[in-house]
Amino acid sequence: MALTIGFVTDMHFGPEARHEGKLRKLTAHAGELTREVVRAMNEEIRPDLLVNLGDDIEDESREADLSRYTECQEILRTAKAELVNVAGNHDTIHLTRDDLSRIWRRAGPLFYSLDRGGFHLVVLHTLERKDVDVRVPQAQIAWLRDDLARTELPTIVLMHHSASEQDLEDSFWFRGRAHLALVAERAELRRVFEESGKVRAVFNGHVHRNHLDVIRGIPYVTFQSLIENLDADAPGRPAAAHGVAVVTETRVVVRVRGDDPARYQIDA
Repeated sequence: MALTIGFVTDMHFGPEARHEGKLRKLTAHAGELTREVVRAMNEEIRPDLLVNLGDDIEDESREADLSRYTECQEILRTAKAELVNVAGNHDTIHLTRDDLSRIWRRAGPLFYSLDRGGFHLVVLHTLERKDVDVRVPQAQIAWLRDDLARTELPTIVLMHHSASEQDLEDSFWFRGRAHLALVAERAELRRVFEESGKVRAVFNGHVHRNHLDVIRGIPYVTFQSLIENLDADAPGRPAAAHGVAVVTETRVVVRVRGDDPARYQIDA
């Protein structure tokens, strides 16, 4: 039994984004790069699912965000694989839960679960307060604990922010700002994952780099942003990053494609 999952994250459709005076998010390339990811998924990777780990947009205003979020989702829906969405922090600054639910074509909260190909997938909704912290409310953690108790299937967790303990001192975006990259309740989340005995892997975006932590046997995989600038400044070179994970009951193999490649293999 194996499940093949395609991944893309942090596409940031929207205005140019600079950090510390340098061009960092090559948002002008978002549309063409997202189309190329879908082409690769359809013609080369052929995953069972395509997971979007969030931050479809670089927020600007409600009107602009609605238009760009819809545009991004319309491109992703040209994939032949079923699309599974995760909400990012930029996605929910001007857009509401109801906005995203309508565009996702599913009712209910932005955290949910589903069974596919002999695996249970859990989507968490991490909540970022700008320049303050990243949280997962206790009500959602209680839901997670109950959801994991009710499934008998090996489980994959999908979230935007990270639940690992990765060292961010060499991160362009989050050096000295780990509280804006890592979930405040991450230790509690990891205990829930571990105590269930069912979680095979946890995947996230947000940090704009490739990274792997293995904590108590569970791999925590961060995917690089599609449009992150791999150069120091303009004109720039986008990472064009997208990933594929093949998950079995005993092994997780992750490959990141594009111009910032990576490969990880974790055996149970």
